[in-house]
Amino acid sequence: MEINADFTRRVVVRPDDYEWVALPMPGVERMMLDRIGDEVARATTIVRYAPNSSFSPHTHIGGEEFYVLAGVFSDEHQDYPAGTYVRNPIGTAHTPKVGASGAIILVKLYQFEPEDQDQKSINTTTTPWLAGAVEGLEVMPLHDHGREHVALVKWAPNTKFTPHQHDYGEEVFVLEGVLYDEHGQYPKGTWYRSPHQSMHYPFTRAEGATVLMKTGHLEGPSPT
Repeated sequence: MEINADFTRRVVVRPDDYEWVALPMPGVERMMLDRIGDEVARATTIVRYAPNSSFSPHTHIGGEEFYVLAGVFSDEHQDYPAGTYVRNPIGTAHTPKVGASGAIILVKLYQFEPEDQDQKSINTTTTPWLAGAVEGLEVMPLHDHGREHVALVKWAPNTKFTPHQHDYGEEVFVLEGVLYDEHGQYPKGTWYRSPHQSMHYPFTRAEGATVLMKTGHLEGPSPT
């Protein structure tokens, strides 16, 4: 299966584009954003868990990275409330089980470099923000490995960033507000991927925006 598998092309998926697909596990659905492979796949996916649903035990053969968008995601290790960022390196395993609140997560699979063994769980609702590169911008670094960088970025209303080039690509998921650039607007729930050496000029208007951003990672491993 291939979905948005050409990493040289710019891709935008807005909430109106979502098409939920039920999984064999009752109460679990997914919206596939990109995918190379079948059940073992390099994939970026929004997964929606109904209250009191569960997922089968599994091992992360290519690593797992997720951000909890809503509700509380849980496994045998701990609970992960909305706003939690988690990395489970290659070889880790768990059994997801969701309680009465249900959960929605943004998850990336099979995208870890083998030497990236940093396991972490960060509650971003209690982590301090740092000053960004321009006035009106705040940044919360979440992970760095080689040229890969993951962060939350909070944009105050009417903030402009300098035009810039994405070496080795950029992915953005809009968590709150609306982000804009010369190509269009990206409301809450939008995911977009910009290829290597693409350029844009992002800014906000009265709504402001908070985004989850990953850069420098688009030549990572793929399933074989």
